[in-house]
Amino acid sequence: MAWTTRFTDRAKKDLAKLDKPVAKRVTEYLRRHVDNAGDPRAVGEALHGDRLGNFWKYRVGDYRIIAEIQDRQVRVLLIRVGHRSRVYHR
Repeated sequence: MAWTTRFTDRAKKDLAKLDKPVAKRVTEYLRRHVDNAGDPRAVGEALHGDRLGNFWKYRVGDYRIIAEIQDRQVRVLLIRVGHRSRVYHR
């Protein structure tokens, strides 16, 4: 079963702010690893805590993709994209 990825408006803005080569790496990663995953949890890592505990992260070099996995829609909703030093604090 193929999962689809969707960007929130915020994630689209985050991606647009990245350098072009980094943005390309992020989208390539999503296409290769998340869209084609039988289970997107297998390639990601669960986040912890009160604020981010319902979300998952995907690592692309020094950049992170914060996502919500929506099982009923077979969709991964991308919430935030950014450098690891800043993406969790916004």
